[in-house]
Amino acid sequence: MNRKNILFITTDQWRAECFSGKGHPVVKTPNLDALAADGISFDNHFAQCIPCGPSRASLFTGMYMQNHRSVENGTPLDARHTNIALEFRKLGYDPALVGYTDTTPDPRYLTPNDPSLKTYEGVLPGFKCLAMSSEGFPGEWAEWLEERGYQVPENLTDLYYKSVENYPGAKERGNTYAPPPYSKNESETAFVTYNAEKFIRRPVDKSWFLHLSYLKPHRPYLAPEPYNKLYNPDNITSFKRAATLEEEAKQHPFLAYKLEDTTNRGLYSKEIYPRDDNSLKQLCATYYGLMTEIDDNIGKIITLLKETGQYENTVIVFTSDHGAQLGDHHFIGQAPYFDQTFHVPLIIRTPDRQEKLQKGIHIDSFTESIDILPTILDCFGADIPLQCDGRSLLPFLYGEKPDNFRNEVYWEVDFRYEKLDIGFEKSSLNVVRDRHYKYIHFAAMPDLLFDIENDPEELNNLAEDPSYSSVMLKYVKKLLSWRMENDERTLTHMLVGPEGVTVKPRTYK
Repeated sequence: MNRKNILFITTDQWRAECFSGKGHPVVKTPNLDALAADGISFDNHFAQCIPCGPSRASLFTGMYMQNHRSVENGTPLDARHTNIALEFRKLGYDPALVGYTDTTPDPRYLTPNDPSLKTYEGVLPGFKCLAMSSEGFPGEWAEWLEERGYQVPENLTDLYYKSVENYPGAKERGNTYAPPPYSKNESETAFVTYNAEKFIRRPVDKSWFLHLSYLKPHRPYLAPEPYNKLYNPDNITSFKRAATLEEEAKQHPFLAYKLEDTTNRGLYSKEIYPRDDNSLKQLCATYYGLMTEIDDNIGKIITLLKETGQYENTVIVFTSDHGAQLGDHHFIGQAPYFDQTFHVPLIIRTPDRQEKLQKGIHIDSFTESIDILPTILDCFGADIPLQCDGRSLLPFLYGEKPDNFRNEVYWEVDFRYEKLDIGFEKSSLNVVRDRHYKYIHFAAMPDLLFDIENDPEELNNLAEDPSYSSVMLKYVKKLLSWRMENDERTLTHMLVGPEGVTVKPRTYK
């Protein structure tokens, strides 16, 4: 086997700081810590957008949302864009998926009655889904449980949402303390791992690409034993937020809308997840338990790679689509612009046949999810598509910094499907964040400015303070330049003349 394998692992809602190797005071992640020690950890890594579908679109295409324009779960991903699976097909790989990609197909190339247009949770073109796609969830998992002797409920969604009734201690600890009725060996995380192990064990005569997409630690915060008991909520520190929800809401009208909406309605409502401190601390403890469950399962896969002699020939990438608030700023899930939602992990480990790669290094430079596709392609010596807005991080793995690398990160949120009377096309925000300030520009609402150095919890909006006018102007210009530099470029690098078509390579100056 001459060519390298690739194991591309994603999770859902994993916050960047949640590793014991980074000094987190509660959660334990020994297997991911070991992976980071054998590779590179990017500690200032940020997602480009929310929710899951748009964020994964950026991850898979290497494009900012302003270019791929899949702005919401259910917004189609334009078929003209290439992606990580299609690019690896060009290299002779047959990319396999265990899990989900939350990709909505381009309806212009399908008939109106095509079943794939009945759900936004489709599979990214180019992947062969082996198990656990959202389209078939939780049916495949339920069949697997039945084969193992588990009595599946009539309503299959109860597998995902129902916990053990009258579980000892749940009344005192909070409803996220009770586990599901299945064991840790029967969870959906275990099911994903089972199918990944089956793929890795199969006899092969060529290199492989496996995208392993875990759903957890995404809600519902329901951890099987012993993970539900693993962490004591008394060890959870205080939350980063204003003293009251009402005080938090004063920061911005869109924040006030989202706080009211998510607190009183939907899957994160206070009826499902109470907002008192005891319940929130237990929710965090359960969330950390789900992380350790994933860590244990990744440990099984890495052990199998080593036992089968494939580890030294496999590129491993670990990241998340976005994070979660977990009580910070009075949100449970995602929030419009706070770091906890967008700051995510990135670990890259590559084979080191020439012993030139750095190992165990933590990179402090700002990196973005759009960098992952160019980096992986660069690791395999492949051309990076012109559509990619991201940069290859491969030089960092050799102890170097890419030329003219960014000094800030950017992200976008499109909220046109919210019930706000500001105009469909004006319902969006852009963020630029560096080590000093964070500026949020709304198309049709007031702007925000935070002094990240002195106010890392983002509690004091300085946008209305006249003494910060020059700072505001500086960051407005940064955002404008970013938008201009990253306009769609499919044909912009081509010129047609007497000699035919000439293509100018992309440069970073």
